[in-house]
Amino acid sequence: MATAAPAVSGGILDRAIRAARLDRAVYEEVEADTTATTQALTIVVVGAVAAGIGAGVGAPGDLLSGLIGGIISGILGWAVYAYVAFLVGTKLMPAPETHADWGQVARTLGFANAPRALLVLGVVPGFFGIISLVVAIWVLVTTIFALRAALDVSTGRAIGVAIVSVLALIVVTAVVGGLLAAIIPG
Repeated sequence: MATAAPAVSGGILDRAIRAARLDRAVYEEVEADTTATTQALTIVVVGAVAAGIGAGVGAPGDLLSGLIGGIISGILGWAVYAYVAFLVGTKLMPAPETHADWGQVARTLGFANAPRALLVLGVVPGFFGIISLVVAIWVLVTTIFALRAALDVSTGRAIGVAIVSVLALIVVTAVVGGLLAAIIPG
């Protein structure tokens, strides 16, 4: 008697929890699911909103503008980091098995942001700093899992791709910020 393959649950909440729990299978699942890009984007936005709320921005006007700015920068940061990681992972540091496109990298990295939803717990007075630290470390680990799945590389190579990508992103951000500061009088 043949056994049926286990059903794959594609719900966003289920996938986000599995991603946060470091379930390797969910990263492979979203890498292959081209319809999961919207789910990944949603997770990025939820993380940005949670960070804005958790940081406890002062006045309601500041909260709204902070949330909008956080969402925009969260989405742009995710997209740019995914592109940089895609380039580094497929052009500079690929493994022989690496065959990825930007969407695969973006989807897995979007799901790697799932722990950021916990930043909303920063509303508890005195906890934002420790929660931010724990979540940052957690997202670093989920990022390694995401890059391993998307790029089909070893853990060591995924760490290397993450480091080189972050450094490249810092340089690009500094250059663009400097150019904007020079162009737009402050």
